[in-house]
Amino acid sequence: MWWAWPFLPALVLLSELSVVRVQTAPCQTCQKLTESFIKGLEKTSNKNFGGGNTAWEEEKLAKYARSETRLLEIVEAACEKTDFDCNQLLEQIEDQVETWWFHRQQEAPDLFEWLCIEELRLCCPPGRFGPDCKECSSGPGGVCGGLGRCEGEGTRLGDGECVCDPGYSGHLCQSCADGYFREKSSNVSKGACAACYHSCKKCVGPQDYKCLDCKPGWILHDNKCVDVDECGTELARCPSNTYCHNTDGSYECRGCDQACVGCMGSGPARCKKCARGYRLKGSKCLDVDECSERAIACPGLNEACINEVGSFHCDCANGFIRRDSICVENKPPTGPEKGLFDDMTDDEVLVLQQMFFGVVICALATLAAKGDMVFTAIFIGGVAAMAGYWLTEKGDYMLDGFLKGR
Repeated sequence: MWWAWPFLPALVLLSELSVVRVQTAPCQTCQKLTESFIKGLEKTSNKNFGGGNTAWEEEKLAKYARSETRLLEIVEAACEKTDFDCNQLLEQIEDQVETWWFHRQQEAPDLFEWLCIEELRLCCPPGRFGPDCKECSSGPGGVCGGLGRCEGEGTRLGDGECVCDPGYSGHLCQSCADGYFREKSSNVSKGACAACYHSCKKCVGPQDYKCLDCKPGWILHDNKCVDVDECGTELARCPSNTYCHNTDGSYECRGCDQACVGCMGSGPARCKKCARGYRLKGSKCLDVDECSERAIACPGLNEACINEVGSFHCDCANGFIRRDSICVENKPPTGPEKGLFDDMTDDEVLVLQQMFFGVVICALATLAAKGDMVFTAIFIGGVAAMAGYWLTEKGDYMLDGFLKGR
């Protein structure tokens, strides 16, 4: 092998394990690979070793045309890097490619035939198909009468049945298919198959009055195919809340108007019954304005009724927003709430302080006058403490903050 002689035993084992994968590789991949290989041959046909003394190198190292150097150049460019199938197949058949290059090229110059058909058995010759390359059905004009293709031709797949060209049918595509007729020919050969009028299944000419049989959905009348109105018969089957609409050769089921519960045609005037939120007015099912007809359509506080087609909904009136399922006034945000004494002047706070301490001292004095020694001690201590704090800036700040709620 041209790239890894020391690993030959392992590669032989790999080749044996991958026989099944080679067998399933498509013929198209092998054909594409051999075509790319031939292009590489043509591209390198005028090259040599590129050394200084080409004549000496070719004499001593063998001809460049059959050299391993040239083979490597062709193989490296045979598959695009993104073509997974091609690269996978090339890895599996390196031995066969090398055998053809060095030993079989002279006697089997057609690489595709030798490699893809004979060695790998992935393809068949033209006009043959299947695992055993059986011959395709042929007739006047060639394979499938020249008017179709043989299923699987050129591959080991397919059943060999003729897939006829449009307008033709039969084992060898010699008959005209339904919807086609045989044109008259002035020579010995048969005329081509041409299309009938679109509603005709069989005909003797392209005009609408030359029909012999009609396609489904049409009925023959005086050699013309007339459309069958399935909607006027029991042939149409449409689900509930739809109606039948006739078309050429068929029909279709279309949805009823949203105002209808069942209908006989399109629009609110063809309803069998009006849907909820609609009422029959004249011949049409029209929307009911629940907001104007109901005394209290929206019972919630500060709610407004908004009519919709077939219904209505309640929303907050202008200037209100919904909070916790209740519509409240949408007021602009304000600053923090003021304290109880925020609007008082400093002089008013001072007077209030004096009044507060006077009330406290008076209460303690009353309790002390009753002879209660405990309240007497509290009264004396309280007066002393208050007097001390009264004379300090700290005490004044604390009292001021206390009275202002700060």
